[in-house]
Amino acid sequence: MANEYAGKVVLVSGGSRGIGGGIAAAFAAEGAQTVLAASSQANLDAAAEAIARNAALRPDVYAADLRREDGCEQVFRYVSQRHGRCDILVNSAGATRAGAFMSLSEEAWQDGFALKFFGCVRLCRLFWPLLKTAHGNVVNIIGGAARTPDPEFLIGGSVNAAMHNFTKGLSGLGKRDGVNVNAILPGMTETERVGQLFRQRAEAAGTSVDEVRAALIAKDGLARLGKPEDVGALALFLCSERARPIQG
Repeated sequence: MANEYAGKVVLVSGGSRGIGGGIAAAFAAEGAQTVLAASSQANLDAAAEAIARNAALRPDVYAADLRREDGCEQVFRYVSQRHGRCDILVNSAGATRAGAFMSLSEEAWQDGFALKFFGCVRLCRLFWPLLKTAHGNVVNIIGGAARTPDPEFLIGGSVNAAMHNFTKGLSGLGKRDGVNVNAILPGMTETERVGQLFRQRAEAAGTSVDEVRAALIAKDGLARLGKPEDVGALALFLCSERARPIQG
């Protein structure tokens, strides 16, 4: 993939940390101009500084509330005015709560869908004309809960399942418009977010974080948890010419 991403513009929502940060770092290291979008300016600046140490181009950053339509529109205007193109859109923003069903508030449900699902839908809609022109790629970071319902992760499972269905359906339009649309369902990955989920699950089940971690690793038969750079490597492949036949 040497120089394959040089000159390309890659937008990563949720690119300030975790899996999104790992994906942004992978593309930047391959010569792409990355644009990181998230809500925290401080986190974005820190991520850009860290990524720039191993990349030819420092990432651009834009702070916006991607739970809101106007926040997504602000990101679109920034990318289109600054770069005039977008070759790859990675939707990685979104954090849904775990917990006992009866303790999950209406606000938690609304917030779960607002960022991860509707943020993804809006960015896809806004950037589609640019992606169509570039014959580009969409990669949606969803999660294994899309296919593994869990009583302690009902918000996340529902949001992920909706994103899974949306991605599969959008790939049909991508076939007609020359845009490759794919999803990554990473499962448990070593991020601050997963640590938070372990704590929420432990509280819901009345057990310890270590017990929750061990049980989930055993359940999935894992040798180790994934790392953000593992997901970054997969995203690089899915957006490469070698993966062009992979759609949906």
